[in-house]
Amino acid sequence: MAKTYAIAIDGPAGAGKSTIAKRLAAELGYYYVDTGAIYRTVAYFLDLLGVSPKDVDGVERYIDELTIEIEYDAEGKQHMLMNGMDVTGEIRTQDISQKASLVSAHAVVREVLLDMQRDVAKAHNVIMDGRDIGTVVLPKADVKIFLTASAEVRAKRRTDELIAKGQKAEFDVVLKEIQQRDYQDTHREIAPLKMARDSIKLDTSELDIEGVVAAMKKIIGEKIPL
Repeated sequence: MAKTYAIAIDGPAGAGKSTIAKRLAAELGYYYVDTGAIYRTVAYFLDLLGVSPKDVDGVERYIDELTIEIEYDAEGKQHMLMNGMDVTGEIRTQDISQKASLVSAHAVVREVLLDMQRDVAKAHNVIMDGRDIGTVVLPKADVKIFLTASAEVRAKRRTDELIAKGQKAEFDVVLKEIQQRDYQDTHREIAPLKMARDSIKLDTSELDIEGVVAAMKKIIGEKIPL
């Protein structure tokens, strides 16, 4: 079996992980695995059932009724299937994003999804982004990058993104949500957000997309063949 390479990208909400990872995956011919979308799918499923993401008993009771599949279209775009239904668009709201952060703190949820994520990395060259890819999901990843930016910059990016999608968004509200998400992600008991010891930190506050892509390619190229 041919050697497969794994690139792990971690970082806080709004750091640009998904945007950059998609771009790099397309240019390098890698599979892009958006782990945040997986947790959003779990949160969306529970939300439809009226189960609070803080309800430990409820989460444990219903998680076995959920089947998640990842599919890729002809353009390489990741689609999330929830019990056979494509919910790729439905999971992209601020409300589900906040609930996904709470859902991801449950050990039972992480255990159910861990093998799924690792199996994809075993079968393909992947760029995987999330909060604990380099520390928990793929601790032996060939390249680990911690992508970050100031909370204000991340809030501005997220606000612009939501408005571009036709959703209502106010900077101050989004900033508060970003700060709350940062606290939740870094203080949760199970797999908190933190930079792996062998990860390379890249602050994107002063960089545009082209600048980030160039910096990422330089880091990756020093570790694995491109």
